[in-house]
Amino acid sequence: MPVNLSGQSYLRLLDFSTDQIDYLLKLSKNFKDLKRTGTPHRYLEGKNIVLLFQKTSTRTRCAFEVGAMDLGMGVTYLDPGSSQMGKKESIEDTARVLGRFYDGIEFRGFDQADVEELAAKAGVPVWNGLTDMWHPTQMLADALTVQENFNYDIKGLKFVFFGDLKNNMGRSLMVMCAKLGMNFVGCGPKDCWMDDELIKTCEQIAAENGCTVKCTEDVKEAATDADVIYTDVWVSMGEPDEVWEQRIKQLSPYRVTTEIMAMAKPTAIFLHCLPAFHDTNTTTGADIAKRFGVTEMEVEDAVFESKQSKVFDEAENRMHTIKAVMYATLQ
Repeated sequence: MPVNLSGQSYLRLLDFSTDQIDYLLKLSKNFKDLKRTGTPHRYLEGKNIVLLFQKTSTRTRCAFEVGAMDLGMGVTYLDPGSSQMGKKESIEDTARVLGRFYDGIEFRGFDQADVEELAAKAGVPVWNGLTDMWHPTQMLADALTVQENFNYDIKGLKFVFFGDLKNNMGRSLMVMCAKLGMNFVGCGPKDCWMDDELIKTCEQIAAENGCTVKCTEDVKEAATDADVIYTDVWVSMGEPDEVWEQRIKQLSPYRVTTEIMAMAKPTAIFLHCLPAFHDTNTTTGADIAKRFGVTEMEVEDAVFESKQSKVFDEAENRMHTIKAVMYATLQ
């Protein structure tokens, strides 16, 4: 049966079937081919979208803006100080106003309940550009990048995430792997694991797709024969500065190093959703180095800059996959 996502919101990957995700990935590849060949694809000319950002971003904003303009749409960007949402105007009222102006709404912020409220009340598709719980647009970019590096045959691959498993990336990656037939291994301290209910849900989905879900504290067990090794920042945007010391102590054993990459398969790739703290060339990196003597955090610079690192392909793929989501839900 043909896949039809017209009019649907895109809030979390759990809400989409494997066939629907595969459809979005095929659309993404097609849009990437069109972009690479300079073929115009202004399929949504005359439509307009708005981007609501409570959390700033480089990749998410640029991916939505360029993708929308490639499709022929107009774009309005509202940064954290440019909207009354949540201050002088409720989420519900904001949704009902913007839904009359725009054909689609992107939200990037903190509370998952906020993006769900927008979707419930706007009357137009709403896309989750990131919340504290989920990061579904990043998942399509990650999946497309894995496909490109393994000849579009990803079922049965061993996909390992190192770090804070309970953050939006760890949770979302586990769902993505379960849906697409990749064997997910989350590796981090036990008090950083995602909740048992989500693990059980993903175990059931994985069983239906012929793969497995596992969490472990054993770095060697996780890294051995891995096809994909993934990590993320140790402190997410919006978390208090005081947690750095605790996270560095907790998660330093799970830093992705050249030794860890050597345990993986020779064909393994390294992924990171970015930005990454792999050196001291940022104000945060320099500050952490000064305060704690740590010059590399979640990933060694040698890994980040290696041939196995596909992080910038992954970043580019945000644009192509977001374009697919907008097109599929607005056509």
